[in-house]
Amino acid sequence: MSNQPSHHPIRIEGVDVLVLDIPTIRPHQLSVATMREQTMVLVRIRCEDGIDGWGEASTIGGLAYGEESPESMRANIERYMAPLLVGADAASPGHCMHLLHASLQGNRFSLCAVETALFDAQARRMGVPLSALFGGRIHDRLPIAWTLASGDTARDIAEAQQMLDLRRHQVFKLKIGKRPVRDDAAHAAAIKRALGERASVRVDVNQAWSGTEAMLGMRLLEDAGIDLVEQPIAAGDHEGMRRLRAMNRVALMADEALHGPQDAFRLAELRAADVFAVKITQSGGLVKAQQVAAIAQAANLGLYGGTMLEGAVGTIASAQLFSTFPALAWGTELFGPLLLTQEILAEPLDYRDFALRLPTGPGLGIALDEDKLAFLRRDRARTTVAQG
Repeated sequence: MSNQPSHHPIRIEGVDVLVLDIPTIRPHQLSVATMREQTMVLVRIRCEDGIDGWGEASTIGGLAYGEESPESMRANIERYMAPLLVGADAASPGHCMHLLHASLQGNRFSLCAVETALFDAQARRMGVPLSALFGGRIHDRLPIAWTLASGDTARDIAEAQQMLDLRRHQVFKLKIGKRPVRDDAAHAAAIKRALGERASVRVDVNQAWSGTEAMLGMRLLEDAGIDLVEQPIAAGDHEGMRRLRAMNRVALMADEALHGPQDAFRLAELRAADVFAVKITQSGGLVKAQQVAAIAQAANLGLYGGTMLEGAVGTIASAQLFSTFPALAWGTELFGPLLLTQEILAEPLDYRDFALRLPTGPGLGIALDEDKLAFLRRDRARTTVAQG
């Protein structure tokens, strides 16, 4: 039996990688880095039938968050992935990804960008939204949390109140972990007191606490009325996560601990979390993120649609997949484009009434502004010289 697709193949003609640097609207302070700009890697797959597909890989703080940087992603896609893809059948995304997985190790973020571009092109070819390739959407709008990460209590309260008044967000996640545990808990408590029942308040520690700090912190945060604690301890400490979940009543969410279906299975087996943060890049792509969600659902764990602070391409790719999940008990945080000072779409994503509304067009359902991309490209000066 042949392992080649049985239909008439549509050849991939080229793979383009664009690195964009876009300033953020304010400093975004995490325990691992302070972001003042987001660097995103966009992948365009050009097919012989004239259809292009787009994908994105964005990380946080260069190498501060994970094993891939924007520079390494570009180099690896251009040097190792593109030669395997050029000439392959664009109408068989699964076969293309099989070629890559059979030849490459790691590179979850890069592979996610490539896979997204392949599925975007195929959905455009079929004239359906990308969500249709993953079972079809159940939700047309997704609730969107906003992250408060200035580190200043009064500023965070004012920002949250503004978002509530604008009807843009009513769920807020605080980035903590840089200060002593009691100080962070006091910061979170002050914000919750100020917002009261108008909003849900959660915290993300980004692995900054030790096991004993986490025990204290989670008790203080529960007393403060915080609804959810995200990844308080090291990602690899699954046993520590299990103990925290067993000894505390505030909901515990796994994030950096989830690098795909194998981690999801292990965490579910240990009952080491109440909630899984599903991220398409961190999972290694849309297919693997869907598998992570399926494991959570089978284990009766809550789902949360996570973000790597992607721009519009990665954000709407995530939304297309998350819209197919039967339930997102903890909502999503697909606010990445709202943190950026520059718009890269011809028509911005539709954020209103505390939610992101999904587009109805084929593929990702978006159109990129080619002039804006050319302006924001990191290599734009070199490109201009080459054209002169």
